[in-house]
Formats: sequence, structure tokens, C-alpha cells
Amino acid sequence: MSRRLTAGAAATAAALAFTLTVPVTPTTAAPAGSREFTVVAEDGASAAAAVDAIVAAGGSVVSRIDDVGVFRVVSDQPDFATKATAAGALIGAAEQKAIGRKPVLDRVEQENLLDRTGASRGGAARRGARMDPLDDKLWGLEMIRADRSRKIEPGDRGVTVGVLDTGVDGGHPDLAPHFSWSLSRNFAPDREDVDGPCEVSSCVDPVGTDDNGHGTHVAGTIGAAANGLGVSGIAPKVTLVELKGGQDSGYFFLEPVVNALVYAGKAGLDVVNMSFYVDPWLYNCVANPADSPAAQAEQRAIIKAMRRALTYAHNHGVTLVGALGNNHEDLGAPRTDTSSPDYGADPYPRPIDNDSCWDLPVEGPHVIGVSALGPSGRKSDFSNYGTEQISVAAPGGWYRDGLGTDSFQTDANMILSTYPLHVLQEEGSVDEDGNILPEAEGAVFKDCRRNGECGYYTYLQGTSMASPHAAGVAALIVSRYGKPDRGRGGLTLAPDRVEQHLYRTASERACPTPRLVSYTDVGRPAEFDAFCAGGRNFNGFYGHGIIDAYAAVTKPL
Repeated sequence: MSRRLTAGAAATAAALAFTLTVPVTPTTAAPAGSREFTVVAEDGASAAAAVDAIVAAGGSVVSRIDDVGVFRVVSDQPDFATKATAAGALIGAAEQKAIGRKPVLDRVEQENLLDRTGASRGGAARRGARMDPLDDKLWGLEMIRADRSRKIEPGDRGVTVGVLDTGVDGGHPDLAPHFSWSLSRNFAPDREDVDGPCEVSSCVDPVGTDDNGHGTHVAGTIGAAANGLGVSGIAPKVTLVELKGGQDSGYFFLEPVVNALVYAGKAGLDVVNMSFYVDPWLYNCVANPADSPAAQAEQRAIIKAMRRALTYAHNHGVTLVGALGNNHEDLGAPRTDTSSPDYGADPYPRPIDNDSCWDLPVEGPHVIGVSALGPSGRKSDFSNYGTEQISVAAPGGWYRDGLGTDSFQTDANMILSTYPLHVLQEEGSVDEDGNILPEAEGAVFKDCRRNGECGYYTYLQGTSMASPHAAGVAALIVSRYGKPDRGRGGLTLAPDRVEQHLYRTASERACPTPRLVSYTDVGRPAEFDAFCAGGRNFNGFYGHGIIDAYAAVTKPL
């Protein structure tokens, strides 16, 4: 049963987890009385030694990812995690509790739907070159000059972009033309303890399913087709690949995320977008004194597994792009974490040591971190920032942009993209006949072909919406300058070259004056105040600059 995370409800998405060293098979539930763990081998330990240590600690290996030393284990021993952590061949065991989720929709991404003042609907359309009917609402295209770049380089079908998210609605008419059914995979079977009753008997939703909407929205920004319907993406001719890693409830587990990243490397994907963050710990720390020894060991395992998986994908040709986060925080000077753990136990205050704690995956190796901007070019109030982790800035939407103008608190300040019809119906925005309800007019759009086939679109905001803009430009760079991949077909370009060209062609933007920006005038508390450090060529709000698709495809590599 779907549970959407909006206005207090929850969200939906489901998938298939599998071991990358054996044929794909559905994941089975742990035996009654057993718990599931993701176990991480110590550096230098062989797979055989790790398995022996797991068995000695009272566990049974269900599946394994030898490439990064990660094992899925079941055990009925109450002290399994303690024994595994003490084993020389193992770093530790993370119990299969949710360790990642997409940003909370009712707090940030769907702020417009919570505003019932009547001032949120509508907003003026932007002028500019259009490929599709609703492109005049995509102010982000103009900000990064993608409306011009697509005339030169619309993307190549030989370039593959993985959407590691809640799934992708592969049947959406704006995504279907370039959706790869053969490359797409599901990695996260439904878990009834967090997702509710399974939607299919196997608890494994088919490829091309998104019962949440978040992944479909991300995919549309990257590569919605320029086909005369709805909207078009930054790179409208690249191939989109679903890497479903999210649960129906919106959580992400460690093993599915690791599986997806390793698969991306093995399958030869060119770019992977990651618009999620890792829990139950807002920051995963090596040895936070506020945490118990068991919690410390769990976090060390998560850190090691994520680093290995990200490095594996990078080393196998995948350019990694990640959302910087919606916690209005300088990632180089984090606040005390009062929200963790957010699953399985009550949260407690955790002072965060910046040198030994990480917000994953964006603070992991080789990840291009993206902050969010509103239509004015100002940093969105919710967006994380900071010179330590930021790479570039991109349109992510800001509902409260345009204070003092008619655009203040309008939907048009956000990012419009593709969305599944059934999710909109569950939200109460569209009726059972496919008609947009009056209260959703201006927030939801419907565009139909003469044959009656319709696509649906809605507004969201967040660094989750900024990241796919950058992923789309990265895909254009590979399309423009990539070389034939003789092993797998299509095109390929080393991730380091993609990253450097993205930075070199970004439009530099200096810090605002004064550097300390207050958002109290738009109704935010002082906690949202943000200081922009750095110079014009690199600073905490914009990184190397605002991504520029036109420069990326016209300046030599």
C-alpha cells in the first residue's frame, strides 16, 4: 500500500535487490526471529576470510558484493553485531534499518502545497526558446543556457544516465522514448515493516515503476524527450536508466545503494544522479563520543561501504552527481545533530566533528556536490552550502524567492518536471478520471496528444532538483566529447575530465554583499542565516559557479 510523504502521509517506491556476483533473483525475507545485517569486510581481508568470520559470529550469508567487500547476512544471535565488529576480518555490521531517504517532501520540496494562503498558485511564464509546450515554465533552462545548448548538442542515445532514486515511471510519455528497460534495475524490495503491505505478491515492483514520484521528477529534468509534449530536459536525447534504491516509505537501505553503484560501474553507465541523503545518522561518524560502541561500529561500516562503492563506480567510468542537502547548513561547520537516529531509536544530541563525520553520499569521494538556487540566482534558503563540499550551483527552486514582487511565494519559482499520474491521484491533485482538481491548478499540469495519451507534471524544489540539472550537463559533456566505448558500445569519457570541464565552464558568481545573508525577511528563523566565504572563482554558495550548458558544449575540452 502506497504511503506518500506529503502533508504527514508517506511515499511509495519499491524494487529488486540482488547480488552482483550471481544472477538476479528476488530477495527473500529473513527467517522468523532473525535480523538482517549488511556486513563490511576489513581492508585487505579476503572474501573467504570475511565469510568465515561472519559464520563464526553466528551469521549466514544471503548475498555478497565481493567487488566492495559487502555482505548481506541474517542472524538470530542477539550479539551478532558485537561479535562481527570484534572479528579481525570485519569492520562491522549495520543492521538492516533505513539509512537513507529522500528529502522530506512536506517540509521543503512541496512547500507550495502547504501554503494555503491562496498566494501560491500560478506565476508568470518565462520567455525563451521552447522545444515543448511547457518549456516556458522552465526558468532553469534559461539560467544555465540549456535552451541554447540543446540546439548544438541535445545529447546522444549512447550516453546513459542512471537515476538512483525512488524509481522512474518508464511509461510516462515524456520519458518512454529514451528509457532503457534493458539496463534498468530494481534494488530495494518492499519491506512491510517500513512500507506497509506489498503492492505485488513478490514484494518486487517491476522496472519502470515509481510509486513515489521523486525519481520520475529527477529523470524529467535530466532527459525528458523533446517530442512536442509537456517539458523537455537538459539532455533530451540521452538514455535514462532506473536504479531504484528507495523504499515505499522513502527510506534508502545501505545494501541497495551499494548494489546500485557497483552495478552502474559494471553496466558502464556514464553518469549517476543521487538526490538523497543517508540516515539513520544525519552524519555518519567514525567514533562520536555521543554514540554507543555499537552505533559507532555501524557508522564505520556505512562509511567504508559507501566510500568503496562510490570509488568503484568512479573507477569504472561513472560521473557521480549528488544533492548538497536541504538542511540550510554549512557542511564545513555542521550544527549539533538533534535528529539522529531517525529510525529504530529515539534521537539525541550529537555534537559533530567535521574531521570525522560525513553526510553521505555527497561528502563521499568523487561526488560533485550541487547547491540550489532560485530564479533570482540567490541561494535557496533551505540549501546546504560551504567551501568544503560544494562543487557547483544549479536551479533547484525557491518558493520564497522574489520578495516584494508578484512572483513571491508562487509555484513558478520552483522546478516543473514529469510526475506519475497515480501519485498525483493519491495526493488528491488529480481525480480518478485524470482531471486536475481546482485546488491544484497552477501546481499540476496535464498535456495530451491527439490520440488521448497524456503526461502529467508538477512543481518541486530542493537540492534534489538542482543535482539533475548538473547531471544533465555532465551527460551533454560526455555526448559532445566522449569517445566510442568499444567494450560496451555508446560513448565514454573519464569522470575526472567531465568534472573538470563542468567546473571550468561554470559561470562564476561572487558572494553577495553583505556576505552574511539573512532570510528572516521571508519568514525564516535566524538559524537559516548563511555566510558566504570565498572569492568570485570559488565560494561557499556557488562553488566554481552556476553550471552553464551552452559553455560546456561550445568550449573545447
